[in-house]
Amino acid sequence: MEKQGSGAIVNNSSIGGLVAGPGRAAYHATKHGVLGLTKSAAVEYARQGIRINAVCPGTTETPMVAEIFALGDLDKQSYENAAPIKLLGKATEVAEAVLWLLSPAASFAIGQPISVDGGVSII
Repeated sequence: MEKQGSGAIVNNSSIGGLVAGPGRAAYHATKHGVLGLTKSAAVEYARQGIRINAVCPGTTETPMVAEIFALGDLDKQSYENAAPIKLLGKATEVAEAVLWLLSPAASFAIGQPISVDGGVSII
C-alpha cells in the first residue's frame, strides 16, 4: 500500500470497544485496544494515502451467537427487547459497512469506529 500510495484497511472491533459491561473486562479491553490501534495507525499512515478505520458490530446472527443463545449465556428475546431496533444484526449489514469503508465513497473517513449495532451502543 505504501509503494502504490493508497489503500484501505478495516479493523474488526465490536460495540465492546465502545461501551463497557460487567464481567467482560478482558473482552472490552481487547476491543478498545483495536480502536486505539486503528486511530494510531490511521494518523501514522494517512499521509501515505492509506485509510484505516474499524467496524464495530453489535450482536449479529452468526453460528457463534446461535451457540451463545443455545447455551443460555444470552437470551435472544431479552436482547431484542433491549435493542432500540428490536432486531439482531445480519452479517450482510456488517459486510456492507466494511465495503463502504473500503470504497472511494469513504475517502474522508480516517481512524473512525463505525457502529453497526442497531443503536445498542448509544443507549
